[in-house]
Amino acid sequence: QARFVESGGGLVQPGGSLRLSCTVSGINFKLNPFDWYRQTPGKDREYVATILTTGLTSYPDFSRGRFVISRDNIKRTVYLQMNNLKPEDTGVYYCNGAERTWSWGQGTQVTVSS
Repeated sequence: QARFVESGGGLVQPGGSLRLSCTVSGINFKLNPFDWYRQTPGKDREYVATILTTGLTSYPDFSRGRFVISRDNIKRTVYLQMNNLKPEDTGVYYCNGAERTWSWGQGTQVTVSS
């Protein structure tokens, strides 16, 4: 059973940056692709980014060009570098598998506000 522990959130001003981390345990990290998601106020959980085992990445329109997903197979960690943050990016950010969904972690809160 996979376990995800997200961290790195916080309060940041519009235009600022944050780097989120997701440490994964319980599965073979190197053999799995991963996604980042977010839960923003009043919306369903939303897909943010994918990273494959090869390192290839994909993004929906709202995050492409501002967010960068990466992975460190030694540290068993998936990262999300978020730049030029906007108030509408406020929410709780989660990671999970890209090919299958395991139990969700607690997420990390990101608040973008002046």
